[in-house]
Amino acid sequence: MSSLLPMDSVESQAAPGPRCEPEGRASAAQRRSPRNKGVRFPAEVLTEDEVRRLLRAASGRAPTGIRNRALIAVLYRGGLRVSEALALYPKDADAQAGTLRVLRGKGGRARTVGLDPTAFALVERWLDRRRALGISGRAPLLCTLRGERVKTAYVRALLPRLARRAGIEKRVHAHGLRHTHASELAREGLPMNLVQVQLGHSSLATTTRYLAHLAPAEVIAAMRQREWKP
Repeated sequence: MSSLLPMDSVESQAAPGPRCEPEGRASAAQRRSPRNKGVRFPAEVLTEDEVRRLLRAASGRAPTGIRNRALIAVLYRGGLRVSEALALYPKDADAQAGTLRVLRGKGGRARTVGLDPTAFALVERWLDRRRALGISGRAPLLCTLRGERVKTAYVRALLPRLARRAGIEKRVHAHGLRHTHASELAREGLPMNLVQVQLGHSSLATTTRYLAHLAPAEVIAAMRQREWKP
């Protein structure tokens, strides 16, 4: 699999200074309930190229951009729920072991997830930057520049904005990155019980239903083998 470490975007390279991105607090507009609240849409899995473009849409030099790249890496390569990602602390990230420790996942269950070295490099870059900014190690891992917790509403507004900047026409949201992670694990042939542990599902049946919806690989393979003559 190709590296997901992105080059700085053209906009970042052309600007005389870092492109500042909105901070991790939700604006009044972001706090308002969306018009489609309560409406459920099917997940739209991103391609590797689309995720790479999403990363490049976040500044590679501004502190908030570096943090947002780390956030995307955790959601996409760790498969965490957004609430789990925002609840992480620096002590929960072990670069040497390649793990993130989720203390309270869905249902209050704790679990340890794996994170590949390329994704961890993005997390470590943010850790280096926040240390340089004097942010306490007791602040959440993905915190604001004031050391405060990033709000879920901020992430909900951030990802579609980055997607528009990247020219991605699919709906892009935090849970969609988790869906993309699960879909990739299925395509790579990871055993179902390991996918279950990584995603933090309470039962294997939940994981089976999850993946059947996202990556019906056998159905797709069978359909592609059919022939017809128009």
